[in-house]
Amino acid sequence: MRMIIAAGMLCGALVPAQALADSPFDGTWKADMSSVKMPTKPDSYQLKDGMYTCSTCAPAYTIKADGSDQAVAGHPYFNSVAIKVDGNTIQETDKKDGKTVTTSTTTIASDGKTADVEFSDSSNTNAAPVTGKLTIKKIAAGPSGSGPISGSWIVSNFASLSDNGITVTYKTDGGMLTMTMPTGQTFTAKMNGTSAPYTGDPGITTVSVRKIGSHSIIETDMRNGKPVDTVKTTVSKDGKTANVSYDDMLHHRTTSYSATKQ
Repeated sequence: MRMIIAAGMLCGALVPAQALADSPFDGTWKADMSSVKMPTKPDSYQLKDGMYTCSTCAPAYTIKADGSDQAVAGHPYFNSVAIKVDGNTIQETDKKDGKTVTTSTTTIASDGKTADVEFSDSSNTNAAPVTGKLTIKKIAAGPSGSGPISGSWIVSNFASLSDNGITVTYKTDGGMLTMTMPTGQTFTAKMNGTSAPYTGDPGITTVSVRKIGSHSIIETDMRNGKPVDTVKTTVSKDGKTANVSYDDMLHHRTTSYSATKQ
């Protein structure tokens, strides 16, 4: 299910540029999962007549749900999706140029109101995949005669998320900020809003970082010249914690959380 990516793009959403320009704030930061406030806008799916639709994916797509690889266009992280249905269990396999990048298993409760999702995602990692488990809650039913996954869902709880998806390291040198992630993403950018290359993520091509006041910065990630997300981060005066707000422009969602300096 693309929910595990879209609901916050967790590998990236929980580890955006949250360092200050001042060197005392350099180091490794880790998101506090207990503080995460997930978006209230739901993800919507439909499974009916052998066809599966992800209407809130960007862009949306409809494919056969027969377990075979189905081509999809316009997604930088994958270009085929396979949906296999076994009763109340949905297995999704996403591939990029024939290589598996994401797998997920969604098990829907017998009452159809909640579902447990377990996933492994390497769609934007150059190292070990990001793995996790979460629970989603149905807030609107699908059309009559559709499968149990049909309807609108929100993330209600994260049981686990691997550290490589919520950890980031920063180093400042003068007016430059360098970011590195365990998953292989990196950039070095001036903190004056100047565009700089962003490497290691197929969905981001350039980045700009701007310092706002003494304790906040805003990062804007771009894909081929168009903004895909912005991140506003405010670090506490003691430099031990940071409040982060991540705005996903493609899915029109905001995720917020706090991070702790390690």
